[in-house]
Amino acid sequence: MNFLHSYWRMPYIEVPKPEGGEHNPFVSIPLEEDDRKVLIVLRSSLCYLVLNKFPYNAGHLLVVPYREVSRLDELTAEEKADFFETIIKGQQILEQAIRPDGFNVGFNLGRAAGAGIPSHIHCHIVPRWNGDTNFMPVLGETKVLPESLDAMWQRLRQFVTE
Repeated sequence: MNFLHSYWRMPYIEVPKPEGGEHNPFVSIPLEEDDRKVLIVLRSSLCYLVLNKFPYNAGHLLVVPYREVSRLDELTAEEKADFFETIIKGQQILEQAIRPDGFNVGFNLGRAAGAGIPSHIHCHIVPRWNGDTNFMPVLGETKVLPESLDAMWQRLRQFVTE
């Protein structure tokens, strides 16, 4: 029998769930003043860029509007412009910091599409490298991340220009 210890999952599992609704960390994350603690890489006027605590790949970022909306068409014109600009900035920061060969950039809109928090739209920026899929996720159903979230946060923050 194989064992994989993922100690970082326990805080996610133990987060108190509110009665009658889902917990939305995207509302509480920007309220924290310590960006390092919550892994915020960049704050713009209407959105923020944060490392995904449960990444598909090292450097997986999320772009999240401060205002809770579930659909793209609910964003104001100003929010849409800031949201898209923050996606571009996130890509640029990743290019400078970790030099990926490409990106997956996208949305999961609605629970049926895989949205873990369907009430609050967010965009995934996932850096990719040629050959980054190996036997571990394919055969072992295990993803290996080569760097801690805190170390990745420090690395990315070096390339943030506000």
